[in-house]
Amino acid sequence: MVTKTSMRVLFGILVISAWVLGSSIQARAETMNYKFYTWVIKAENVLVDDVEGHTVSLAQRGGFYVFENGEIATIKRVSMNDLIEGSGSATLYETINFADGSAIMLKGQSTLRGTAVRQHTSVEGTSEIIKGTGRFEGIKGTGSAKAKFLPAGKGEAGSKQYGEGIITYTLPSK
Repeated sequence: MVTKTSMRVLFGILVISAWVLGSSIQARAETMNYKFYTWVIKAENVLVDDVEGHTVSLAQRGGFYVFENGEIATIKRVSMNDLIEGSGSATLYETINFADGSAIMLKGQSTLRGTAVRQHTSVEGTSEIIKGTGRFEGIKGTGSAKAKFLPAGKGEAGSKQYGEGIITYTLPSK
């Protein structure tokens, strides 16, 4: 015959086992690989008088991402840049807008490399996902990207970028 104490111990073991097993099951990280192209919509550059070629700028870029699965999204990026002769750092905010109305917003840091004639040549950066909407509601994760620059053409507001990146993320279970 099973006593009340034995039942309580068995029940306690079951509760603890369910808690341990349930907490160890985590969402599996997914990745989205993409290639991208961006262009400057507008930029404001201000010279800093401390050293030759030092500028601080605020820039807005538009662009598009082409994901490995064939999905295409548009982007809007705002960056604050601190550069000497085309090299330096940038803090950026980016919104990736998908055709179904879903979006992913990131905040990132980039390192830009340039030449003595104040032309950017390449950029490399990392980012953290700060928000998602639609099918990306509750998203958490990070991103990284590398790009090269093409110089601005006649009448263009600034340089163009092309490169590739990856977003690693998890979504809450439904």
